[in-house]
Amino acid sequence: MAVTLEEAPWLGWILVKALMRFALMVANNVFALPSYVLYVIILQPLRVLDSKRFWYIEGVMYKWLIGVVASWGWYAGYTVMEWGEDIKAISEDEAMMLVNHQATGDVCALMMCLQDKGLVIVQMMWLMDHIFKYTNFGIVSLIHGDFFIRQGKSHRDQQLLLLKKHLENNYRSRDRKWIVLFPEGGFLRKRRETSQAFAKKNNLPFLTHVTLPRIGATKIILSTLVARQENGIPAGGDAKGPDSKFKGLQWVIDTTIAYPKAEPLDIQTWILGYRKPTVTHVHYRIFPIKDVPLETDDGLSDWLYQRFIEKEDLLSHFYKTGAFPPPKGHKEAVAREMTLSNMRLFLIHCFVFLSGYMWYNVIQYFYHCLF
Repeated sequence: MAVTLEEAPWLGWILVKALMRFALMVANNVFALPSYVLYVIILQPLRVLDSKRFWYIEGVMYKWLIGVVASWGWYAGYTVMEWGEDIKAISEDEAMMLVNHQATGDVCALMMCLQDKGLVIVQMMWLMDHIFKYTNFGIVSLIHGDFFIRQGKSHRDQQLLLLKKHLENNYRSRDRKWIVLFPEGGFLRKRRETSQAFAKKNNLPFLTHVTLPRIGATKIILSTLVARQENGIPAGGDAKGPDSKFKGLQWVIDTTIAYPKAEPLDIQTWILGYRKPTVTHVHYRIFPIKDVPLETDDGLSDWLYQRFIEKEDLLSHFYKTGAFPPPKGHKEAVAREMTLSNMRLFLIHCFVFLSGYMWYNVIQYFYHCLF
């Protein structure tokens, strides 16, 4: 398509802005990631003396790095509107988030909207595709204890065993409380056709805006992290609040992400900011763990399928009306605009660049001493 004279200045500005944002992203990575790794190395004695405090400090630094990523979208005008139940009320309890997956921007949106949820990000574990291990953020996720899962039938059984072992070795020992899972096992555009064929073959609902979830990782997480009472019933609370005295995983948060006109953001857009300001909509529903049927695989499969059938209805309503439907007993749904503190983001960036400068001088000093 030819560019008119009227459009040329606008396109030129978009290109210049994208290059400036790319330079900021590179600078953030050059300064932030090595600094994080070096701080973790220096703090290893504390890990031996007081493991809980070590992982808390590591988690705070991890949250700051997540905040840097969130800032790239925030400064480009990519914001988040939250709908449904208020998950702040259970931020101190243990919970699992079940999230639909459309594009890489889903992760960025969660990174933004969880910034104001207390210690959630500090104590969170992510399950993500193994390809993310080889990105710039991979080393940080490895240290933090996130799990990289390899997709495909040939790897499935082995990956589930590795996930169970990873949870047993890292979840409690690192004081994790929240875990994020994308049960569909891939992006919507890649899995939709396969999912619809499976649904037709097994007489399941035909879904367009989501795909049928895979049960394997969900089953492993629940069987490993849900505490059992003496009678075998899962321990879970009825009250959504910090006063809950139950141990183990207590809540499942059904999280539905929607984009205007069903056009998801990807990580490239989040970084370069060449798309016009966009609001990502995130809807929450909270289920106590005692309401999740854990006794049989069929019961859990049916429960999980039902959640994604309901996601389909939620998204269909959103794409028709521009809003999620109201909860039962309410006439209209209320949205909450999620905001980030510009001062906090500025201070995080200052810390990042000052840390990078400090570590550069420390390394340079020792280099000259040795050589």
